[in-house]
Amino acid sequence: MKRKEILNTFRAFKNRNYRLYFAGQSMSLIGTWMQKTAVSWVVYSITHSAFMLGVSIFAAQFPSFIFSLIGGITADRYNRYKLLLATQILSMIQAVLLAVLVLTNHYTVWEILTLSAMLGIINAFDVPARQPLVHEMVNDKSDLPNAIALNSSMVNLARFIGPALSGLVLGKFGAGVCFAINALSFMAVITSLLLMKLPAYIQPQVKKKMLQEFTEGFAYVKNTPLIGISLLMLTLVSLLVLPFDTLLPIFAKVVFKGDAATFGYIFSFIGLGSVGGTFFLASLKPGANLKMVLLGSTVVLGVGLGLFSQVAYFPLAMVFATLAGFGRMAQNTVLLTIVQVESDAKMRGRVMGFLAMAMFGMLPLGSLLIGAVSQQIGAPKALLCQGIMALIIAAAFFKFLAKNKLSEEEKAQMPEEESIAI
Repeated sequence: MKRKEILNTFRAFKNRNYRLYFAGQSMSLIGTWMQKTAVSWVVYSITHSAFMLGVSIFAAQFPSFIFSLIGGITADRYNRYKLLLATQILSMIQAVLLAVLVLTNHYTVWEILTLSAMLGIINAFDVPARQPLVHEMVNDKSDLPNAIALNSSMVNLARFIGPALSGLVLGKFGAGVCFAINALSFMAVITSLLLMKLPAYIQPQVKKKMLQEFTEGFAYVKNTPLIGISLLMLTLVSLLVLPFDTLLPIFAKVVFKGDAATFGYIFSFIGLGSVGGTFFLASLKPGANLKMVLLGSTVVLGVGLGLFSQVAYFPLAMVFATLAGFGRMAQNTVLLTIVQVESDAKMRGRVMGFLAMAMFGMLPLGSLLIGAVSQQIGAPKALLCQGIMALIIAAAFFKFLAKNKLSEEEKAQMPEEESIAI
């Protein structure tokens, strides 16, 4: 029985292309999280400003908001595989430039922010290409929710390992080495992409003007209630709750009176919770009621943040950080699963563009907001407010998430290929 459960949890690995992607992307994402951690630490060490932490996240993510719709249309028009390969190469170049700048000790905060903005533009094209490409890596479409959940495990395992490594490297070698390691890590994902054997690309025959394609995509989201409601919920959570990362350097230095290693540990325990949440989702059987999982994970996120914000004893705070990581990962992954599975193949790139817009548009604005609020009332109270907002959002969406229970049960009785966990 246990062996069957393990096989069920990792069933997407039956696909060779997906195994290659998972292995390469896992290594690359560890480097990415090392870079993210190092950038936040460098900015706060130079400025000692919560507001500038918000600005650094704004610079990294707001360009994704501006260009994500264009990225989504591009992903629907052109070969997603080649587009993903291009974005990975450009991301590697960005990491190299950042490493050279810091290792030569000729940098200012604004130069780091400019390179962060460059990465934000690249990500606007990367996300809409990468997520739908998973469909082409998985032969049995009933394995798709499992592949998406394992993708999240990949991200969150990297979120666990990367910041911890970054904290150690920051303390011994400095931020420049973190950026150099990230640059090298892109070789893994580029190699894995080159080794894949994907179905032959079929060029879309009809090409419309971008404005018309955008209008069609917006109308599609508007007329597909489950996708529209999911994107609305993601928008609110991304604006009011998820930017809690902005405050973590302050907790590391001021609340816990620590150093770069302390900052890395906080990120790592959040990542540890995320890994646990990922395997929980990957183990769900086809037909599971993801709407209720979404509701529960939002509550767990709010409770975890609220308790973390009020605890000054570091070991206990890490327990609540783990809880918050579990809730954040589960919530994001369920939203992503619902949006991907519900989307028509021809609209998938544009829908992912809207998803990227909801996330990358609201996260940087939320980071500016929470940074400004923290300056006025302090980081612990600001984080407590974010936890409360998560609970309010869960309550506001409860009616929608809890309704149609009968249809959920009916869906669970359908064949696996027809009951992909909505």
